[in-house]
Amino acid sequence: MSVLCIGLSHHGAPVELLERAVLSATDGDKLLEDLMACPTVAEAFVVSTCNRVEVYAEVEMFHAGLQEVSLALARATGLAADELTAHLYVHYEDRAVHHLFTVTSGLDSMVVGESQILGQLRAAFRVARDAQTVGRSLGSLLPHALRTGKRVHAETGIDQAGRSLVSVGLDLARATLGALEGRPSLVVGAGSIGALVGASLRRAGVTDVTVVNRTAANAWRLADEIDGRARPLAELAEAMAGADLIVSCTGASGVVIGAEDVAISGRSRFFLDLALPRDVDPAVRDLPGVTVADLETLRVTLEARGAGTVAADVDAARRIVVDEVAAYLAARRSARVAPTVAALRSKAADVVDTELLRLAARLPDLDDRARREVAATVRRVVDKLLHAPTVRVKELAEAPGGDAYAEALRELFGLDPAGPAAVILADVTLPGSPESR
Repeated sequence: MSVLCIGLSHHGAPVELLERAVLSATDGDKLLEDLMACPTVAEAFVVSTCNRVEVYAEVEMFHAGLQEVSLALARATGLAADELTAHLYVHYEDRAVHHLFTVTSGLDSMVVGESQILGQLRAAFRVARDAQTVGRSLGSLLPHALRTGKRVHAETGIDQAGRSLVSVGLDLARATLGALEGRPSLVVGAGSIGALVGASLRRAGVTDVTVVNRTAANAWRLADEIDGRARPLAELAEAMAGADLIVSCTGASGVVIGAEDVAISGRSRFFLDLALPRDVDPAVRDLPGVTVADLETLRVTLEARGAGTVAADVDAARRIVVDEVAAYLAARRSARVAPTVAALRSKAADVVDTELLRLAARLPDLDDRARREVAATVRRVVDKLLHAPTVRVKELAEAPGGDAYAEALRELFGLDPAGPAAVILADVTLPGSPESR
């Protein structure tokens, strides 16, 4: 069994396709059910955010697993299989682990270094655990990935790298509007990106900032933090009429700002759409005096500049990911040989017990004290003979290709292949269950 990752993200899929691929909670639950019905899938969890949809599955065979998971994803998104597969990326085994750790660390996000993905992955893990679709493999992989993400944010300054996307957006706004100081501005959305935008506007000298959000309490909270004003979502059109710079970054699944909501005026206005799916209707671009920049615009601009991240922090984050991936893979390889070692010791114990029974039959007059000493001596001899090879095979198993040593151990000692499998099955507990605590 091996880990397979199949996904769709902002890196290779157009915005229009990502918008259509967004999964609701119900869609995600149905996809998990569909995946677990696939013959080659043993475990699975689904990550669905505004800019990615990914399936991680423990599969028996690569090609069959790839086909089954791809078709299940197509059914869940409602996209034609050929339309979807043209933009899918696939990672397998070690590369799948590395990709997950990279995603968890914020290195694969549109806003590099954003920490929101950690909460989204925790939620995905909770959903899969409640649905009992994660077991021994993915149930250990996801917690390690989350710990890696937390370590990256704790030990590097990668959180600051995400500011580059907002900074580029504000640079484009300056190119259209001129200096931003004194420009009335509107932030639509009060989440983590909205807070980043608000702080960036304040640093840019913008003092007239209004926050609009679906939840009024969150709008007031952000407005207080940036010394701005808050208005309810019902007053969005009126708030936009008085703003030169409008930044929208909600988590809505559809258009928030329609062309009919934007009043025609004689001045220039700049719309910065940081949401995915997009908040701003494409028709807004056609209105007189209006300029719209979205995530695709910013991506192209960042690539043209050849920058956009804090290089040292990103490099440090990548090194942490590499170290954590290596540690996880070594532990997994070592764990794979553990059942074989347990089976070998179990077989040795059976041999010792059989020989002691034979000795008791041959020497019935042996007193209890002597019998106990003989039994202890025989067991010590067996333990000492097995100690070095079993310790060494665990060490060797941590290296790439280490599974071969477990196979050699089974061949040399004639172990029943079902023995190690039985040990694995007996040791499986779902993370979060009473047995795992």
